Amino acid sequence: MSLSTSLPFLLLLAASLHAADPLRIGSRRELFVDRLLVDEMSGTFLKLHEPTLTGTVKDARPHGHYATVLKASDKFQFYYRADKDPGVTWKTHGIEAYHDGEVTLYAESKDGISWTKPKLGLYEHPSFPEGNIVLMNEFLVNHNFTPFIDTKPEVPEHERYKALGGIAFQAHQTAVREKRGPGGLKAFVSPDGIHWTKVRPEAVIPEEWGKYFDSQNYAFWSESENCYVCYFRRFIKGMRGIARTTSLDFVHWSPPEEVPANLDFEHLYTSCTQPYFRAPHIYVATPTRFMEKRGAATDILFMTTRGGNHFEREFTQSFIRPGLSKDGWLNRANYAAIGIHQTSETEMSMFLTGGRRYTQRLDGFVSVNAPLSGGKFRTKPFVFSGSKLEINYATSAAGQMRVELQDGEGRPIQEFSLADCEPIWGDHIARIVKWKGGETVEAYAGKVVRLHFELSDADLFSLKFQ
Repeated sequence: MSLSTSLPFLLLLAASLHAADPLRIGSRRELFVDRLLVDEMSGTFLKLHEPTLTGTVKDARPHGHYATVLKASDKFQFYYRADKDPGVTWKTHGIEAYHDGEVTLYAESKDGISWTKPKLGLYEHPSFPEGNIVLMNEFLVNHNFTPFIDTKPEVPEHERYKALGGIAFQAHQTAVREKRGPGGLKAFVSPDGIHWTKVRPEAVIPEEWGKYFDSQNYAFWSESENCYVCYFRRFIKGMRGIARTTSLDFVHWSPPEEVPANLDFEHLYTSCTQPYFRAPHIYVATPTRFMEKRGAATDILFMTTRGGNHFEREFTQSFIRPGLSKDGWLNRANYAAIGIHQTSETEMSMFLTGGRRYTQRLDGFVSVNAPLSGGKFRTKPFVFSGSKLEINYATSAAGQMRVELQDGEGRPIQEFSLADCEPIWGDHIARIVKWKGGETVEAYAGKVVRLHFELSDADLFSLKFQ
């Protein structure tokens, strides 16, 4: 980790977690994917919500194991790996022929559901008559070419898109390495996500860091850390695990740090770590868990981190199971694509191998949940900015919720107590809480406060102060 970029952020987070210091959430949206805001729970618990399989995307296509879905201002962009000749494998023809045969294909969509393969006219190959090849003849790079849209302020237009790709040679592949040069992650830039230019011939992240980068290694600009961050695959104590590195310029990267996340029995084949688009200070990870001794069966997990070298494993159960179909239990059958995006006013989508699309409500990963018999939940002390409290919640027809604004010591604030709160029921992505004192809480912005909830057959997914 770059001390110059990340130390202030980590010191701020450490200070926030200290019992004597209030959290400073400003007007950020906060999700309950970890226990940062959680203080006291009675009759309530954190509930992981499973995504819903909605069927295959239209024009379903194989997209390898490492796919990326980006959302530009006017379209979705889908990048996926393919082979010039699927019969050429590393087992049958050797690593050199195998990786020479890989290409990166491209599709786009207006809604994330119906996709087209535009004829780009960049590369021609008879195996891909649609002409949707976006990168070819980049040895090793096409195995896991993974782009992102750079949100760094004032980034040059010709570098609006960036990407990393490549793998490292293993010990028995010395002859190929000497012939083709060292591996590692190489950097690319593009103005549109279609026309790509290599930043330099050499890898920007050296091959000795990865062991062996043969996974999806994703980089992005972090608003909260004010630097580029890359989470990549690394073997840790003999298990496939996760490491990270940071950069200010996308060329020079800090020494790698291992990020312990595995349970003792599991490999994490990919990390799929990315900023959540509605709360980019929270990185959401949907790694593939690889069970090597169970026929290489795989499923998808859910983890989070707020930067640094620690993942929260609040939930160790599967996020997406292999399912009833025997196809889901085949060798390495389940990989999540990079990219969780809003696809309607109320839902977001994620994509898996085989053209599968899964949906959840916005912010719907985790909730504070209470049964019909009721429960209570109180936050840690925090300081906010804004004037109105917005919540994302759902209740049953019989359930409800009330919210109380308290001072930092947990005392109800007059006219903003539970008794003053207008009962809340229904199902809304964004609802403003109202009390006897009104809906404006601006008088308490900048002061140390808490929120106290009483819930019955209800889920609270997120909150923010507008």
